[in-house]
Amino acid sequence: MQTIRSRFAGACIALAISSMSAHADEKADRLPLVPFHATYTAYKWQDDVGKAELKLEKLAKAQYSLTYSSDVSKFFLSDERFEHSIFNVIDGELIPDQYYYSRTGTGSDKHLQIDFQPAPSPKIVIDKQKKLPWHAETDNQLYRIDLPRQLAAGEENVEYHFINYRGQLKTYGIEILGRETLSLPYGELKTIKVKLIRQSQSRVTFAWFAPSLDYNLVRLQQFKDGDEQGEIRLQSYRHL
Repeated sequence: MQTIRSRFAGACIALAISSMSAHADEKADRLPLVPFHATYTAYKWQDDVGKAELKLEKLAKAQYSLTYSSDVSKFFLSDERFEHSIFNVIDGELIPDQYYYSRTGTGSDKHLQIDFQPAPSPKIVIDKQKKLPWHAETDNQLYRIDLPRQLAAGEENVEYHFINYRGQLKTYGIEILGRETLSLPYGELKTIKVKLIRQSQSRVTFAWFAPSLDYNLVRLQQFKDGDEQGEIRLQSYRHL
């Protein structure tokens, strides 16, 4: 795997890739990334149906790994997912390098690999075949650790342009809904509740972030056409 020096030297800086957030603040750039490991209990209609994990690890001076995994099952249905991002921090910005996604279980399996290549011309390569021009889009999951930085800096007008796990260009907006105290498997936490604004009106996602845990995600709840698709709640959290 190439390092930040060989992959991003000169060309990436010259590219002047802007922040993943369209309205990032300099204060957010100065917030350090703190490696952590969080585990979650997954629920469907209030029933415990599995688990999820989110882990941020430091690989080199300015290079990080972010993984998300979930394993849920209910009755005869099962769904196991894994996401892995390799990214670099350049001038305080999170710059994606590689992204991998896999899904197995009931129904069709799915695998996707995305490479973000800044030189000789910025492009996104999907499954080593399809190529798209790269205009500062991020991968499917880096917002999970950038949004805490924006919340800590007091940002409320945040937007993310990214390539999703289907290889499609998408946009998320963020609406701050207020503060809430939650009772979770981890314990009681004071949180900031946000709503992800999607291009599709059929799916609605709410997320809660805890300032006392580096502003990281502690609860996520998703609906489709008014019906709950699922929810995760924090079980454990520790620094690495």
